[in-house]
Amino acid sequence: MSVDGAKRPGWALWLPLAVFAGFVALAIGQLRHPASTDVVSTMIGKPLPEFHLAAAVPERPGVARSDLAKGKPRLLNIFASWCIPCAAEAPQLAALASEGIAIDGVAIRDKPQELAGYLARNGNPYAAIGSDPVGSMLLAIGSSGVPETFVIDGKGVIRYQHIGDIRPEHVALIRDKLREAAQ
Repeated sequence: MSVDGAKRPGWALWLPLAVFAGFVALAIGQLRHPASTDVVSTMIGKPLPEFHLAAAVPERPGVARSDLAKGKPRLLNIFASWCIPCAAEAPQLAALASEGIAIDGVAIRDKPQELAGYLARNGNPYAAIGSDPVGSMLLAIGSSGVPETFVIDGKGVIRYQHIGDIRPEHVALIRDKLREAAQ
């Protein structure tokens, strides 16, 4: 008790300051040692699951697992006509295809007329395009969404997973991963 008979607040006065100091220390610790934002696929090094997707457009065949295991590395690009980053990566895919790199596509939750319009606007670098109307193949290969590109070796094994759109600065990495997959 104080001289005037009132009770001092004691530790209750310092509790808010201690909580605030703890929060600041936690925030500083997280800023100094941030968590990794890399997404590590559990499918890298594993064979593609069995699948057979019907053709998404009349001028290209559909895609099946067996098509991706014919001795030559390929890219498997997961995309959609409604996906803005997919349109942004179209020039890079066209450049890779013009170099002779085989690219197969999987159109996710797309309607044929919308997909045809997308390909007319952005080009068609695909040797084959499979239709995945409900996204089941997307889930089976461990994809996190569109766009996403996988390097598949000649035996149908996933060797690399590129999450997001392929930008000009990623093209060299994709080429390197294809060369590695050929060995």
